[in-house]
Amino acid sequence: MKKLIVVLINVLIIGGAVYFGYQKYEEYFANPWTRNGQVRANIVKVAPRVSGPVVTVAVKDNQFVRKGDLLFEIDPTTFDVALSQAESALERSRISAKGKKIEYDRLLDIQAKDRGAVSLKDLTRREISYQESLVQIRIAEQKVHAAKLNLEFTRIVASVDGYVSNLDIREGTQAVANQPLLALVDVNSFWVFAYFRENELSRIHIGDDAKVTLMAYPEQPIDAVVDSLGWGIAPQDGSVGYNLLPNVNPVFQWIRLAQRIPVRIMVGDLPEGVHLRFGMTASVMVLDQSDKQQNQ
Repeated sequence: MKKLIVVLINVLIIGGAVYFGYQKYEEYFANPWTRNGQVRANIVKVAPRVSGPVVTVAVKDNQFVRKGDLLFEIDPTTFDVALSQAESALERSRISAKGKKIEYDRLLDIQAKDRGAVSLKDLTRREISYQESLVQIRIAEQKVHAAKLNLEFTRIVASVDGYVSNLDIREGTQAVANQPLLALVDVNSFWVFAYFRENELSRIHIGDDAKVTLMAYPEQPIDAVVDSLGWGIAPQDGSVGYNLLPNVNPVFQWIRLAQRIPVRIMVGDLPEGVHLRFGMTASVMVLDQSDKQQNQ
């Protein structure tokens, strides 16, 4: 009797394993699937818009920051001086324009009392001088505006919510305008690039449901949606060679391998404890229409 029970248990275990294996077989062969996927995100290269020595570094490498948080600050001393100079030049332009307007108005008054007392040439010259002074005021105002902007640019803040990456600066580092000093991984831009065989693309459509499984969290699949399909990949052959003819390497193989085409997958809500990081390895399964109807 005991032997019979043992046999029945073994049969049930083997039968369950076979059934589970068959279900997995059907799942993976009935739906486009690849384990060649990678987590991606938008990377913001943070570069100052003015040059100068760094006087404050307000973040650490891999720190999370909110949009608007201070990242680092460049010495504002020279930009304060430039602003003061621009404001002084503006005040000088306004005083000069005021004096030229008085002169122009005086000639107009004289002409109104005696048209022959002022020549048209003198009147025109005074008018032009006054109009030029107004232009100088506008130029000086723009210089003040530019100086204020440069002063504001000494404080470099986060443009997105994200994680600081590749931070390699400290106080005293010479910042150069438009040269990136660190990177921000945009926390709201994560997606997955899944590379499917080209003979599977006919079964993948924008809007299809998908499942993303990260190598770091194999027991916590993530609901996702197909966002778009790639329209091209770089050829391995075809570089310019002799007489501008393309270089094509000879292929010695009997089997033709399918090309891999990138498919952009947008992930949904993450399970508790799951964190996306740029470059993580992922497996992706796209569910066909019949599977979606069964799930509904």
